[in-house]
Amino acid sequence: MTPQRLEPMPVDWQRALAVVAHPDDLEYGAAAAVAEWTDGGREVVYLLASRGEAGIDTLPPEECAPVREREQRASAAVVGVTTVEFLDHRDGVIEYGTGLRRDIAAAIRRHRPELVVTLNHRDTWGGVAWNTPDHRAVGRATLDAVADAGNRWIFPDLGEQGLQPWNGVRWIAVAGSDRPTHAVDATAGLERSVRSLLEHRTYIEVLTQEDPERYCRTLLTGMAEAAAERFGGRPAVTFEVFAQ
Repeated sequence: MTPQRLEPMPVDWQRALAVVAHPDDLEYGAAAAVAEWTDGGREVVYLLASRGEAGIDTLPPEECAPVREREQRASAAVVGVTTVEFLDHRDGVIEYGTGLRRDIAAAIRRHRPELVVTLNHRDTWGGVAWNTPDHRAVGRATLDAVADAGNRWIFPDLGEQGLQPWNGVRWIAVAGSDRPTHAVDATAGLERSVRSLLEHRTYIEVLTQEDPERYCRTLLTGMAEAAAERFGGRPAVTFEVFAQ
């Protein structure tokens, strides 16, 4: 059976907000798409729920957080992203709930994106590996916060702070989904996505014994090439897109 063809991602937008749980979440696949978007003159802002301070066993959280923040800002710059914000929820114990939804809705109202990007919110990665609580919580909260951002009666204190409702989100794109519907050609952005992930060197050197550059290149190239069969033979970054 031939896999269903992936549709090209919409391009008639100017501003995107990418919301994930940790430093490096966007670099594991989505960064090549971000590079393509910023090359086209679009603005992409990164919003991270935590600073990834619990992600390196050999570094205490108070030492790890500034390292991972610095690496994330450098990583974002490689693909043309200049604004990176952190919400300071605690890494590893991020909870889905109204507090997280409110924080994300506030960012959506502030940045007024047409496209919102997040990471896999489901329980598993394709049914073969369990997803982390942080990814699930942030992904679900992001999906819900898009509606929250447009409703003046949800979190009315945001309006009192000058953050007026925003109903301009037209699509939510979920990276890392096992049910992708759309894709972005990764040909032009793939090399920069490798360099972007490589900026997380402190984390990667603890994660694998493999040479960091070889690890990044093998992983990202393999992911992009795996999507090619469903995207006209072109290496691609895939997304599950929900139209609003």
